[in-house]
Amino acid sequence: MGKKVKKEAEPPANDVFDPLSVESKQAQTVVLMLDSPEDDIIIKACEALYKFAEKCEENRSLLLELGCVERLLRHVTSEEKTVRRNSVMVLGVMSTHPDVRRAMRMHECLPEVIKLLSPEEETLVHEFSCLCLASMAHEYTSKVQILASDGLTPLIGLLSDPDPDVTKNAAEAVLLLLEDYQCRIAIRNAQGLEPLLELLKSDYPVIQKLALKCLTVSTQDPDNREALRELEGMERLVEFVGNKAFEDIHVHALLVLSNCLEDVESLELIQSTGGLQKLLSFATESTVPEVQTNAAKAIARAAKNAENCKIFHEQEGERTLIALLESDSHEVQAATAQALATMAETAMSRSVIAEYDGIAPLTKLLGSENPDVAENSSLALANLTSGQTQNCIEVNDKNGTEYLIGLLGSSREGTQANAAQVLTNMAADEILRSDIQRRGIVGALIDPLSSNNTTVQTKAAIALAAFVCDGETREQLRGLGGLPPLLKLLNSGNQEVRRAASWAVVICASDPQTATELCKLGGLDVLKEIQQSSTRQNSFSDAALERLLDSMLSAKYSLTGHLSATDVIGDGFYDVGKVRPDERFLTLEELSKLDINQKRPVILVNCGMTNSRSPTVTPTPTTVSETDSKTNMRASKSSLKGGKRESKREREDRELRERLEAERLAEQQTVMSQQHAPYEPPYDATLEEYVSAVREEVQPLPTTKEQVVRLAQFVGQKMGGAVERGQLSTFSYELSISQLKFELQSNIIPIGRIDRGIHYHRALLFKVLADRIGLSCTLTRGEYNRAWNEVMLTDDADNPELPRFPPKPFVVDLMHRPGDLLSSKSSEAASYQKI
Repeated sequence: MGKKVKKEAEPPANDVFDPLSVESKQAQTVVLMLDSPEDDIIIKACEALYKFAEKCEENRSLLLELGCVERLLRHVTSEEKTVRRNSVMVLGVMSTHPDVRRAMRMHECLPEVIKLLSPEEETLVHEFSCLCLASMAHEYTSKVQILASDGLTPLIGLLSDPDPDVTKNAAEAVLLLLEDYQCRIAIRNAQGLEPLLELLKSDYPVIQKLALKCLTVSTQDPDNREALRELEGMERLVEFVGNKAFEDIHVHALLVLSNCLEDVESLELIQSTGGLQKLLSFATESTVPEVQTNAAKAIARAAKNAENCKIFHEQEGERTLIALLESDSHEVQAATAQALATMAETAMSRSVIAEYDGIAPLTKLLGSENPDVAENSSLALANLTSGQTQNCIEVNDKNGTEYLIGLLGSSREGTQANAAQVLTNMAADEILRSDIQRRGIVGALIDPLSSNNTTVQTKAAIALAAFVCDGETREQLRGLGGLPPLLKLLNSGNQEVRRAASWAVVICASDPQTATELCKLGGLDVLKEIQQSSTRQNSFSDAALERLLDSMLSAKYSLTGHLSATDVIGDGFYDVGKVRPDERFLTLEELSKLDINQKRPVILVNCGMTNSRSPTVTPTPTTVSETDSKTNMRASKSSLKGGKRESKREREDRELRERLEAERLAEQQTVMSQQHAPYEPPYDATLEEYVSAVREEVQPLPTTKEQVVRLAQFVGQKMGGAVERGQLSTFSYELSISQLKFELQSNIIPIGRIDRGIHYHRALLFKVLADRIGLSCTLTRGEYNRAWNEVMLTDDADNPELPRFPPKPFVVDLMHRPGDLLSSKSSEAASYQKI
């Protein structure tokens, strides 16, 4: 054998480039490698760029500036699978940057990315394509484009992918797409609800959480809720909630159930399967505050429907909610109080909540430092005390009154409105109303009256009407400056506010002093303006104006020119003459400050003592012994069950409430003491003599007719005697009036000082004296200083065959032949009334 000779390697062809290994430390160089025609180089460049982009947002922004996005978008459509895979991996990571997403939208790349979701592609391609779509779906325009490109269907298909990363990214993309309501319809049509329910069985909590979030948004659509019921989704959700292994994400399952339970069909379904009882038990047994909060919110949302509320009532849902009130979490307390407020809108729940001792914890929560808890608790009590006297007593027994009065000054408008409503409900009981009045409720309501919130204004005005029902509280209202903000509400643009304010004026104006103050503040002018408006006028404003005029007959006579037999003139009445509609009616105090003028004098009626005014009444702190004397005859249900010794914490709370109450009442007393004394009109001794004389001479007469005739003669005698019809122009009464004005240095003249008077002087004096002895008559003002009185008399008994009833009206002659009675329809009466 010959010696073997080593075969030399053949040299490469002349046109072949020798392999070159390059090590780069610059991102720009690697980005340029994406332009290489060689797949291997592109693959390796993508691998390097992927690691670089994953590190931080700054790197992704840098790659965008280097033009990486445009190059990657070219490669995602490459025929080489590895190139497509690596390119979409880099693109998926970079798409989390908002500027990158903006660049991708400009290149309209979404259809190409959606194509990568096809079943033929690798798992990594699916994972990062879904990530890319999830990132792009943050913008509304991208959502629309994805739906238009039918991107939802392949995403739903990938929800069942065995790879958890693919499933997670697909679920996240679907969740973001569901923010558009059109996608909620599309997911039902694409049979996407079933895969989402199946994801509840996933071993990965993050996937379960995303699936529940998708279902939460989807079930906002009623048709989706129906589809979920057909898929037995309610049972699966209840079963999921009952599994303690998933306790961390029970919150999201409860959000889905919260949406579903809005439908009566859903609630009936889980009730029939026993799921509702499980759900209620789960809410009380759970130790996670967020879970309890959402359970309470679910009940609150569902209970807004009357049928749903009835179902919860049958399952003793009130007992579950009352148990949740014992939680230390403010969120749980607020949500539970809200749910109880919703259920308490029905009468059956109001009584049951009281039976389960739900009022005591709600009352205690009124003192919570958390504003949401205080607001929702007050709302619950507002509903619970509506038409329920026993519940009102329960609130008072649990020291709720002081809390409620304090909440009227809350910075939360809802809390103010709710507190005012509870107190209004309690005012229906006379004993409770008296107790609340002593605690200074009138002063506490003034601040809510000045609120900018129309609901608060309405509730405060109604509460004021409930409590300002006697002379003491009205005097407090005047002294504390409560009338100006009340009158301001009459000009509100809100109809309900105007009605409530008008009703409060109806109650307040029952008192003459308050009516005078309302008039002084412009209340009469405001009500007149409202009455003339076609849009603002209502029955409440009409009643307010009528009540104000009835309590202030001086204004009534000046505006209407007539006082009926039931309008009894008392001390303080004054006649300023006819007031034009556009002219402001002045109070007696304002008139007393005017300089003497040549105008018609103001005729005053006042024979009462000037020092008869009662002292200012101020609210006084109420002690336990005082309230016990009022309420010992009644007891709440809880007190009948047996009391317990006061704890240290309860004693401290009580002492704090008493101190705050004392401070508030002291402040109110200080404000009232600073008010100036009211104007005291001059005393008319002559009128008092007239009244005494009439009571002696006229009142004892046996018949009404004799009394009328004798009184007319008395008035004529005191006012200058009879005046012939033709001599009226020579009856110089003006000089006498002018002398009186000069003597008194005032435009106001007591009627008893007038010794020469004509029609309107005599008619007024006749009405005043007739009212003092109980003789019914009217007073009517005519034109040109004319005024007359009408009385109702039966026919004489001279002819017993003629009927004596009904009585007929007669005009009383006080000028020409004092004591003559002129039939109202006669020519003599017409001549007496006109020139």
